[in-house]
Amino acid sequence: MNLKKGLWKILGPVIAAFVLVLAVLFFPQGFGNVSSKTEQRAAVSLSNNIFKGNKIKSQAIRHGYVPFIGSSELARMDPMHPSSLAMKYHRGYKPFLLGKPGTQSIVHFFAMQGMMSELRNRKLVFVVSPQWFTKQGQMPEAFDYYYSPLETIDWVIHANNTVANRYAAKRLLTMPSASSSAVMKSAVTNIAAGKPITKSQRFYLGMEEKLLGNEDGLFSRFVSGHRLDMIKNDQKQLPDKYNKSKLYQISSRLAAKDTDNNRFNIKNSFYNLRLRGRTVKNLKGAEASFNYTKSPEYSDLELMLNQFNRYHINVLFVIPPVNQKWAKYTGLSQKMYEKTDRKIVYQLHQQGFYHIADLTNDGGKKYFMEDTIHLGWNGWLKVDDSVDPFLTKKQAPYHYHIDNRFFSKKWQMSTKY
Repeated sequence: MNLKKGLWKILGPVIAAFVLVLAVLFFPQGFGNVSSKTEQRAAVSLSNNIFKGNKIKSQAIRHGYVPFIGSSELARMDPMHPSSLAMKYHRGYKPFLLGKPGTQSIVHFFAMQGMMSELRNRKLVFVVSPQWFTKQGQMPEAFDYYYSPLETIDWVIHANNTVANRYAAKRLLTMPSASSSAVMKSAVTNIAAGKPITKSQRFYLGMEEKLLGNEDGLFSRFVSGHRLDMIKNDQKQLPDKYNKSKLYQISSRLAAKDTDNNRFNIKNSFYNLRLRGRTVKNLKGAEASFNYTKSPEYSDLELMLNQFNRYHINVLFVIPPVNQKWAKYTGLSQKMYEKTDRKIVYQLHQQGFYHIADLTNDGGKKYFMEDTIHLGWNGWLKVDDSVDPFLTKKQAPYHYHIDNRFFSKKWQMSTKY
């Protein structure tokens, strides 16, 4: 008897905790909405939990936030950043930043599945970087890092037999993440072959989706506010009333002070950390062979366009430049960069996507770039010239017409268009 009591004292709390965890994770009603303050923090947090989850993203969109989709440029925060300007001048939109280093079209395609219904007939901003369009395209390591089982299951359960879904499934099968679950891999293999998933696959994935959804509801609400604090602090340097001329003066002054230790007009802290000394010497001419004109990324981008068409989403595309001084030093071909830009724009125009802020020729403008490839200061102000009217004013009716040839290997490798 004493032995049983002793074992219960040891194992009882463990068993009770285990049962409690199961009850919480499988609780049928989820965890309710998060507060508006949590939404505000999440919108600029660039948190992996937020990016890979669904609850806060979907709730924020319902409450008027606008997705700003991209990659590492979104973290280049200075007083002229879109989130800062929108907050300071009480714009009729609130950016929700979605993207980090290594997030390209295929990552975004899967990561936004759960919020697509909330985006129907809405607007968003999509920063498409030509640097994504390498020979390899999306790096598998980066895909795995940002892979969202929750959002991918949502896609698998609802995927019907289309060219886009078959392509997405085949691309997913090239990533290690697809093999993380035998059931997931077999279901995705079915989709790639144009077959429906089985009842047992649907049941298993549905149970897993519920578990992951409750995990998301529980843990995603714990969001750091340090980026929001940074933005609020940066706003103190802005004029109380919007004045473009004054903003450019302030922006140029801040940038001049922050880029005075190198000849490339690169932010001092970035230069000191990543380039100073032997590193910069070794990079002279290092990008002469770079080519962005042939890449699977063009078809990955088509997945996003397909989604925008399906849910009637009005999109502003931003195509950023590279730092012209840096490109000249490393040998990156401006001719190749412009050809890449033309191919991207052609793919957009051919299917009815006409809202494009093409900045590829602005990389030589002073204080336009924060570092080698990322917008900053005056570059963000130029972006604002397109973002503000696009999001605050009524746009003309748009009509997309998706062309499945852009999923083909032929298009990926084409240099004639």
